[in-house]
Amino acid sequence: MSVLLATKKIIKEWTDYNNHMNLSYYILVFDMSAEIILSKFKMGEHSAKTTKKSTMVVETHTTYNNEVKEGDEVDVSLSYFNHDSKRLHYKLEMHDKAKNILSATTEVLALYMDLNIRKVADFESEKIKIMNEYIKINKNNFNSEDLKFSNKLKK
Repeated sequence: MSVLLATKKIIKEWTDYNNHMNLSYYILVFDMSAEIILSKFKMGEHSAKTTKKSTMVVETHTTYNNEVKEGDEVDVSLSYFNHDSKRLHYKLEMHDKAKNILSATTEVLALYMDLNIRKVADFESEKIKIMNEYIKINKNNFNSEDLKFSNKLKK
């Protein structure tokens, strides 16, 4: 199980000479979908512009499981989420909507940043509360198997 974040239709500009989505656009689709959850946690684009606090990805692990082609629709879901005092750890899955098969995954480790000084910062208590509540509500939808970065959180 997982939490649906977004549905995207693959456009021609995202495909390459192999007639499938270019690897860089998988990351774009994942990143656009991650923005939805980051905004919910008050650390997405709006936060970066108004409070100068946001996240920066420091490590990823991406798998490409099945081709995605122009015109295909994909569902992007959050399959895992956790955090410590300054890090986010999450995994996203992309499924071909018509075939209902796994197309790709990306596991992400991100740091919370104070953009004024370009340094890592601790999450404010309000954001920790929002994230913990989200985890509590959705924990039965998360799958912690085969994660690469679980040992990177300092709990």
